[in-house]
Amino acid sequence: LQKVHVLPQTVLYIADAETFSGHEECHEQKKARKRNSKETALALEKLLPKRCQVLGLVTPGIVVTPMGSSSNQPQEVEEGEAGFALLFPKIDGVKIHTFHFSKDVKNRVFDESKFAEAGLKNNPDLRVVLLFGYNSWKSGATRFLHQIVNPLNEKSIILAGGQVESFTSLTSENTSAQPGDACGVVGLAFSGPQIQSATVLLDQDVADERTAEAAMQRLKAANIPEHNTIGFMFACVGRGYRHYKTKRNMEADAFRKFFPNVPLFGFFGHGEIGCDRIVTGNFVLRECNDIKDDLLHGYTTVMTLIHLGSTK
Repeated sequence: LQKVHVLPQTVLYIADAETFSGHEECHEQKKARKRNSKETALALEKLLPKRCQVLGLVTPGIVVTPMGSSSNQPQEVEEGEAGFALLFPKIDGVKIHTFHFSKDVKNRVFDESKFAEAGLKNNPDLRVVLLFGYNSWKSGATRFLHQIVNPLNEKSIILAGGQVESFTSLTSENTSAQPGDACGVVGLAFSGPQIQSATVLLDQDVADERTAEAAMQRLKAANIPEHNTIGFMFACVGRGYRHYKTKRNMEADAFRKFFPNVPLFGFFGHGEIGCDRIVTGNFVLRECNDIKDDLLHGYTTVMTLIHLGSTK
């Protein structure tokens, strides 16, 4: 962060569970001690401006493009410590904000007025919503995720994301009471008329290099401008090298083949959110006859492009 010359306004960081709960050396006692994930999160937040929106996630695995150049080869890191942080400065014509919906144990029906408060309804400039469910193993978590996803399932909005282990930072609210026994959804919303985006779903039948590249060709055909664009990959923990018969980095390599100058970030998680959809106006990659898209999946990968507009 010492070389950052533009102050970030919004930060999304994602790290695997080992990074947040691994061991560190305690110099006073000359021995290793277990790191507390909250300690790590607070240390990261202290490096950032106080008014910066920060969303931090913990996942089983990471997809990252190493620092230095967007044309570096993206890596699928399924084991070992890894993580990344995306720092978004103030961008003319683009608004990025965080949101959080937690399940109310006393009320089975979600109050949809909270969508408007979070800028997710009655917002004609809303283009992309990245959604991340946490504590998906809890009773009622899947039903609650449906309550969040279904009202947002509109053709003019890209929805993408997945189920994570937990979230460690959400500085737009008080997170001192970490939701250890609750479940919910956190995310980022991207608004602005200049934003363009597209997603493709790699289902269970995509199991070799040829079919993975065919999915990337569909994404390429969306004709999203590739400058000032970020790629996201949200994959199931059951995919990766296990799914591709021990061949590693298959999907990240396929992405890079068709998008050599677009950095790719993401994670391996416990369920995926997304479908084949493109937003440049109201055009969609495939005709759905006004039937709501199926957005919740397992054993799949969702690839997403977000173009933030032309740079001046």
